[in-house]
Amino acid sequence: MCKVIAISNQKGGTGKTTSCVNLGIGLASAGKRVLLIDTDPQGSMSISLGYSEPDEMENTLAKLMMNIANDEEFFLEDVLIHHNEGVDIIPSNIELSAIEISMVNVMSRELILKQMLEKIKSSYDYILIDCMPSLGMMTINTLACADSVLIPVQAAYLPVKGLQQLIKTISRVKRQLNPQLKIEGILLTMVDYRTNFAKDISAMVYDTYSSSIRVFRTEIPMSVRAAEMSVEGSSIYKYDPKGKAAHAYGELTKEVLNG
Repeated sequence: MCKVIAISNQKGGTGKTTSCVNLGIGLASAGKRVLLIDTDPQGSMSISLGYSEPDEMENTLAKLMMNIANDEEFFLEDVLIHHNEGVDIIPSNIELSAIEISMVNVMSRELILKQMLEKIKSSYDYILIDCMPSLGMMTINTLACADSVLIPVQAAYLPVKGLQQLIKTISRVKRQLNPQLKIEGILLTMVDYRTNFAKDISAMVYDTYSSSIRVFRTEIPMSVRAAEMSVEGSSIYKYDPKGKAAHAYGELTKEVLNG
């Protein structure tokens, strides 16, 4: 049974892409079949995994979605990339930014990604989707096809304040498009343990949300090495296997596997 997890937050810089890559490769290391989908026109995840010029790619998520929207046959193998750390990737590039405009008159445009995943889910145990930092049509598409949403939140005041808007959007999608949608959990990222402020933010998130939403026990520490890994095109496990960020993402992987 495949589980589709959206990694989403409308605010940028919260560690969505880093979390998607490292959780995905962590799950693959645990023997799971994993697909990572990049839904950001900037191609952040594609770049992080070593494909430094996504805009030069001809076959990307945008092409798949246009084929589905036009009722044309699509061949996943034309787009799929096999990464050397055991995950498959559907890359994205700037062409995806035109999708929203192109699909204004497309029937059920919020469900195009869902149509695509229905044909490929049987090949995977987990599909992780890296959302763009907005609550636009692509993010709604992602929430409409996901089983759950993992929300990375930077341990700072303003990102935490923005959580409520995302939770309202998730509730709306659940009511109107995807009754099965759940929140996988809130993941605190970029936690600077040297400051009392970070501890206060962690406590505030736990006190505010833990009664109704899972807050992961694992917190992702502030790490220069984690920020550097995208330049290397590899996961934190390969780039800095003994570092604190690699240990934290390993613990997060266990939490997700254990439900």
